[in-house]
Amino acid sequence: MFPNPQDALPLPRRPDLEQYRKLAKELVRSADAGEAAVRAWATRWVTALVQQSGIVITETLPVRIDGWSKRVGDYAMRELIEKGTATLAKAQFVIARSHGFESWPKFAAHLRQLAEAKAHTSPFEAAADAIVNGDAATLDRLLREHPDLVRARSVREHGATLLHYTSANGVEGYRQKTPANIVDITRMLLDAGADVDATCHVYASDCTTLGLTATSVHPANAGVMNDLLQLLLDRGAAMDKEGSAGRSHSLVFACLANGQPDAARFLASRGARVDFVSAAALGDLAAVRERFSPDGSGKPPVSKELLQEAYRYACGYGAASVVEFLLERGADMSEHTGDGYTGTHYAVMSGSVETVTLLLRRHPPLEGKTTHGRSVLFHALWSATRGQDLQAHVEIITALIEAGAEVPERHPPVNPTIDALLERHGSRADPDWRWSAG
Repeated sequence: MFPNPQDALPLPRRPDLEQYRKLAKELVRSADAGEAAVRAWATRWVTALVQQSGIVITETLPVRIDGWSKRVGDYAMRELIEKGTATLAKAQFVIARSHGFESWPKFAAHLRQLAEAKAHTSPFEAAADAIVNGDAATLDRLLREHPDLVRARSVREHGATLLHYTSANGVEGYRQKTPANIVDITRMLLDAGADVDATCHVYASDCTTLGLTATSVHPANAGVMNDLLQLLLDRGAAMDKEGSAGRSHSLVFACLANGQPDAARFLASRGARVDFVSAAALGDLAAVRERFSPDGSGKPPVSKELLQEAYRYACGYGAASVVEFLLERGADMSEHTGDGYTGTHYAVMSGSVETVTLLLRRHPPLEGKTTHGRSVLFHALWSATRGQDLQAHVEIITALIEAGAEVPERHPPVNPTIDALLERHGSRADPDWRWSAG
């Protein structure tokens, strides 16, 4: 829910407190004029702010101007209109929270400190930027000029240390990027005295750099995940702290819940605890089998609910042998957690032909709709636009149709091969129908 630390807006290069006071007054006037005026205010502010901040929004960053504008507009509407009279204090609060601060006084203090030569605020911000931009020379200079900086914390809500920024996770979205030299930069911070197990408060938990790194897509995409994790482990990072990657999850499970199976396997190979659901997702049939009695009943704490969760994760990661084992022990192919996503939905999205074939032999429901209003076949088509193994997606879609999946009269374009396949079954690719359409 907005605002959270990752949604925090950037600051302009030269933030001015008086200008922000004027901005808050503009918001009050917009709120008095109604919803359209508030949303127009949010769009103007965010668009100008991005230009003034100098940040470059690339495809790999988890932020977009339109997304920011909508969330700020929604938040301003809730605070200034839906909750009663629009006041200057409320408008100031909205602005402060949109920048990642808990209150207007804390935000105002931050702006004042940025202008103070003796404060750590400005060097900290510069160091955070140097980390995510791979500017080792600037970071080295700042650490030498300000030896205590390596133990300082952000005054934003999350309270992150500089080391946390190496994870490209949990902190401001516009700073979630992994430069090629991030391992060297991380080593520089650790050599300067950074606390490897320091925590920051994100994802409803006290997270460590190890946990945030292991669950981050950016180090994985940059090809440095294992090297970065190994460095943190070599420097003593703890793997057994519950919630180190968010909420109350164990480290390996958090990796799997965030789509990082390679990091999960790496940490498991280094001794991280692997629970029942994680073992199922990783395809460790021997470990899963150990959790059941000879009569097929689950040993504590394996309950019906936990069995279903393990089944869904095994489907989602294409662990066919585990899926078959769990079905034999009572896993329900029609079960979901309220969102409509069954194990079959997850299996087709995984791109595992073996798992999908296994499930189809048992005749799972195919037309149940998810919260996105879509069937198993539709999710298979959506996944085909994002998967790399075209042949696997063709086989899965073909198998679904042969199993009786309802082919729509039209569909969003996938690719020439799959579009031709669907056309042979009476469906046409409609370029005006977007994947987000209802």
